[in-house]
Amino acid sequence: MRKILIIEDEQNLARFIELELTHENYEVQIANDGKEGLARALAEDIDCILLDLMLPEMNGLEVCQRVRAVKDTPILMITAKGDTQDKVTGLDYGADDYIVKPFDIEELLARLRVIMRRNESTEILRIGELSIDEDAFKVYVGNQNLELTKTEFELLKLLAEHRNHVLTREQILTHVWGYDSEVETNVVDVYIRYLRNKLKPFQLQRMIETVRGVGYVIR
Repeated sequence: MRKILIIEDEQNLARFIELELTHENYEVQIANDGKEGLARALAEDIDCILLDLMLPEMNGLEVCQRVRAVKDTPILMITAKGDTQDKVTGLDYGADDYIVKPFDIEELLARLRVIMRRNESTEILRIGELSIDEDAFKVYVGNQNLELTKTEFELLKLLAEHRNHVLTREQILTHVWGYDSEVETNVVDVYIRYLRNKLKPFQLQRMIETVRGVGYVIR
């Protein structure tokens, strides 16, 4: 059974949504403030979060940002504000979608189904602040996009997929450049330097370690 967390301080609305979701065979939990909601979101295995923007104790944007820093749980932002900037800000902070109060429950259910299906089809590798979206060929540090070339992306993804396992230069060449590649092994060192330079503004360059005489590893 899919588990939904509702973080909403309007208790009547939260109960109404809970009843509708329960009727649709979802398991539902409710938190009435931001701090409680964040604690539940981080501690439990939640399939989707319905998150109000305006909350006591901690606002929805901060909750969203903190959840997104460590988890890729789908987040549907609920807001009483129809202002475009509020919507854009919510999406920038990591929300997958938003819905404006008052809303039709059928629209809420439809949006919920869409973002959960989208999440199932997306592979995201996470190492600390770093998120690698394999489907979209994008890398994020927190909420900031890290611009990489295709080769840099493939190299970083390979190291992330083998986290804590040292890869030799030959292994990296085979996976990133192909079996028939005629490039020299020192091209790996060059691209590692490129990656470190791009990670440096975020103080993440040291996450790629050199194992002298062998190759490279991400810890």
